[in-house]
Amino acid sequence: MSFNVVIPARLNSSRLEEKVLIEINGIPMVIHVAQRASLSGAKNVVIATDDEKIAEVVRYYNFKSVMTNKNHLSGTDRCLEASGIKKWDGQDIIVNVQADEPLIDPVLIDLLAKNIIDGKSEYVTACSEFKSYKEFINPNNVKVVLDIYSHALYFSRSAIPYSPCKDLSYNNYAYHHLGIYAYRLNTLKKFCSFSISDLERIEKLEQLRALSNNLKLMVVPYDGNPIKGVDTLEDLNLVREMISKQ
Repeated sequence: MSFNVVIPARLNSSRLEEKVLIEINGIPMVIHVAQRASLSGAKNVVIATDDEKIAEVVRYYNFKSVMTNKNHLSGTDRCLEASGIKKWDGQDIIVNVQADEPLIDPVLIDLLAKNIIDGKSEYVTACSEFKSYKEFINPNNVKVVLDIYSHALYFSRSAIPYSPCKDLSYNNYAYHHLGIYAYRLNTLKKFCSFSISDLERIEKLEQLRALSNNLKLMVVPYDGNPIKGVDTLEDLNLVREMISKQ
């Protein structure tokens, strides 16, 4: 069974101006993401944007884009609109890949899609192990704790669960959440039908909307190539360095 990748990409960003168009080794960030997504098993790779400036760049690099509403509150809502524009079926699988993840691993994209194809879940995300205590306590690194069936119990920017010990080998219950999601279109529609939850509003993590409404979210482990999103200038410089070494 095939799957589709949607890359929601809005022009405005709060920390880095027009972040998804910032060049890394001469190539716009969103194009790095699209190029890597195209190496997965995806049937379609679509950039869901809100600005002609991004669409023009996408066309220049021979990728496909759709124009979506500027007023969407999240990339997930933008994915849903893109799915409607493309007229995909309710059972079609969509992998939502963030436009500020230029190091995204095609293997990870394929891993999430296969989890749904194999019938293990209708809604999937991923996690990896923290490499250091500094990473663990960084609020920009989202933590996730799981139940015994590998479903998410909670996501937080705080260091959860609480432990006075700085040795992660004694507190290996929390994982680093990777901001990538896969779902069937019907599940995506269900998620977007929910109102923003109080927990989502406090933590600024939209996946908490699913947990607040008892929508099960499977979390699969990933131990492949390092993945680093770009939120700050420090992140950008680190990603530039990592890509230049590849």
